[in-house]
Amino acid sequence: MESLASSSTVQLQSPPSGLSINTTPKPRNSVTFKHRSKQVWCTSSSTMKTSATDPSTKKAKEAKLWGGRFEEGVTDAVERFTESISFDKALYKQDIMGSRAHASMLAHQGLISVSDRDSILQGLDNIERRIEDGEFVWRTDREDVHMNIEAALTDLIGEPAKKLHTARSRNDQVLTDFRLWCRDAIDNIVARIEHLQVALVTLAMKNENLIVPGYTHLQRAQPILLQHLLLAYVEQLDRDAGRLLDCRQRLNFCPLGACALAGTGLPIDRFMTSHDLGFNAPMRNSIDAVSDRDFVLEFLSANSITAIHLSRLGEEWVLWASEEFGFLTPSDSVSTGSSIMPQKKNPDPMELVRGKSARVVGDLVTLLVLCKGLPHAYNRDLQEDKEPTFDSTKTIIGMLEVCAEFAQNITFNREKIKKALPAGHLDATTLADYLVKKGIPFRTSHDIVGKSVALCVSKNCQLQDLSLDELRSVNPVFDEDVYEFLGVENAVKKFCSYGSTGSECVAEQLDFWVTKLQINTAGHK
Repeated sequence: MESLASSSTVQLQSPPSGLSINTTPKPRNSVTFKHRSKQVWCTSSSTMKTSATDPSTKKAKEAKLWGGRFEEGVTDAVERFTESISFDKALYKQDIMGSRAHASMLAHQGLISVSDRDSILQGLDNIERRIEDGEFVWRTDREDVHMNIEAALTDLIGEPAKKLHTARSRNDQVLTDFRLWCRDAIDNIVARIEHLQVALVTLAMKNENLIVPGYTHLQRAQPILLQHLLLAYVEQLDRDAGRLLDCRQRLNFCPLGACALAGTGLPIDRFMTSHDLGFNAPMRNSIDAVSDRDFVLEFLSANSITAIHLSRLGEEWVLWASEEFGFLTPSDSVSTGSSIMPQKKNPDPMELVRGKSARVVGDLVTLLVLCKGLPHAYNRDLQEDKEPTFDSTKTIIGMLEVCAEFAQNITFNREKIKKALPAGHLDATTLADYLVKKGIPFRTSHDIVGKSVALCVSKNCQLQDLSLDELRSVNPVFDEDVYEFLGVENAVKKFCSYGSTGSECVAEQLDFWVTKLQINTAGHK
């Protein structure tokens, strides 16, 4: 299989779904090879295109665009090891966008003719169309996305294409592409965060007045409204979106024109290219422009925090879907079964959300270790920043999408939750508040309620089941009005602080999110 791959043009793996490039359909006269869970196809011998890495065509190997001072080409092993086209072709759209802006600037500054600019722009349009139609052949001997496009442009329009690389290096070119790609990816992720927020708020509106146990240390603590809990995740997601948008603002500066590291002696206009590409401004320092990966670290850090939030949501819903809790039931459309136990109905999507968070965190750690100890300016190590970023983006988008799908396909089991509520003396803190209102210091109130709970434990009952005489046996301050504070329904009604789980407070929170997310409330009131 390896020898076949090295002697034929192999269709390279597509980039993350929805973010860049179209997949190429399987051609006629092809042979499909199965290896474990993957399928790989290569063209059959009658239609096989020979690549520059084929030993039989070594004499025909294309000269590198950077190869002027070299007397011999790199070995096949080095070429295979150093190529990045297998993954950085995902940047093709951004690369072409940057080249269009660069060509226009060069013509505006008189560094190339208008005629050459027009030829370059037409050629780039042609290449972009061929890529998106699946007609473009990506060649590993051309190393990366930039060299593939530039060499193809030279094949297409000739000499004018050779002027395109005036006053730029692959160093500033790839950073420009990568910043543009990350900017698009952030927009994509933020849109999916909002979609999940809408799903959670909609789920909250469908479950008005549903009281559930609130937990600390995974022990029953106080009664809360389910809406309040769901809105807690909405708040977390809002901070996640905010972090990404902050990152977007910081990364939105243009490296193009920094060249290899020192800039150029040619009269380019970096402000023009920056403006045309939608950046805020050019980066001030050319060394920093080609060295900086802070924007990627920040992006993957933001993704990691989002992944942790989604993992926590996944953990909670997996627990709640268990027989031990039984608080929610996922529909069949978001559940899976067991190959051996026919009775099983598993919330697998949320388990995988919990599991895939490890990938996103791992991608961040990869980048942190990659950047540790690198001297200024550009180093080839930094080629390794793309795959973790692509993986982090693809994974977090998948996690967000499936969480929204799950939220739209679950039912909370009101009767089971109601039967489970009495356990745990959830109204104990509210009873302490009652005593504080009677003028008793909180620490003393805490002690009195603790003794009242101990009495309940000895009698195997709840606080609201104690008679007034029994309560007064603990402390004579109790009066008939105490029963307005006991029971989970009364306890929830007593919460009144801003941001609390009280009905009016939660209604205000819900109204805020309905307005901010522009949710149509028809059918939910």
